[in-house]
Amino acid sequence: MSQFDVLTVGNAIVDIISRCQDQFLIDNGITKSAMNLIDAERAERLYSLMGPAVEASGGSAGNTAAGIASFGGKAAYFGKVAEDQLGHIFTHDIRAQGVHFETAPGTTQPPTARSMIFVTEDGERSMNTYLGACVEFGPEDVEPEVVAQSKVTYFEGYLWDPPRAKQAILDCARIAHENGREMSMTLSDSFCVGRYREEFLELMRSGTVDIVFANEQEALSLYETDDFAKALTRLSADCKLAAVTMGDQGAVVVRGEERIRVPATEIASLVDTTGAGDLFAAGFLFGYTQDRTLEDCARLGCYAAGIVIQQIGPRPMMSLKKGAVEIGLI
Repeated sequence: MSQFDVLTVGNAIVDIISRCQDQFLIDNGITKSAMNLIDAERAERLYSLMGPAVEASGGSAGNTAAGIASFGGKAAYFGKVAEDQLGHIFTHDIRAQGVHFETAPGTTQPPTARSMIFVTEDGERSMNTYLGACVEFGPEDVEPEVVAQSKVTYFEGYLWDPPRAKQAILDCARIAHENGREMSMTLSDSFCVGRYREEFLELMRSGTVDIVFANEQEALSLYETDDFAKALTRLSADCKLAAVTMGDQGAVVVRGEERIRVPATEIASLVDTTGAGDLFAAGFLFGYTQDRTLEDCARLGCYAAGIVIQQIGPRPMMSLKKGAVEIGLI
């Protein structure tokens, strides 16, 4: 029997979120709508320039785990924090949301990771991430029994930046498949795809990864094309199952010759796109591990993404289960 529906693996990051004008990004050399990796010195400088900010436990896979728990699913998480104030905040938050999290914290430098996220008036987020303790995540942090007892193990493409995490992910894939489980990944962002295109394709083509999540830009980047239909065709050939989000156009699920399109959830106002893809994956994987149809999985994903983009911060402030029940999704 499975103890967990989904195990997520990722960079354990505390998000520091602030609003700004586009000119601020230009003045400070920040690439808009991307995740920019920065060092400790730049992290301190950007923090000093931020306006009023909200601190929230984040990290892509951590957000997905929190979303799954909010739906009532059984979620677990692997990720490295330090034994410091931000590490305590992250640990408290993810456990309080009902997620199993027992990765041992680092006891020496570097400190817990943090991401300065600047949200512009159009709701786009530009992330500036100091990975800190995340780079210490490695094979010794894998809990084999948790992987074996999870229906799906899901990891973020961002983990391909810290080198020791790669082996940990490959260990997870081996354990998952030995126990008849599935492996899933998110491509994370188009810049991440650009750095690791061939490695990501090999993970898919070798069967190391069974389920792939991407947005439209990431799918186009993966195959170096501007033809979305062509990208979907190639994606369907390279992996067993994929779900691709398309912003306000909804999402499309790809499996072999199947193309299942669902509309985006109608929203009152766009506040902050931080966590949209993470919560789409949460809704989809919750549905998938409950044996729902692929269309239902995509609708649950779009619903969760629609909820989180109407608030500041990447983790839902309401019960996704309660909301989904009220509108008849579950």
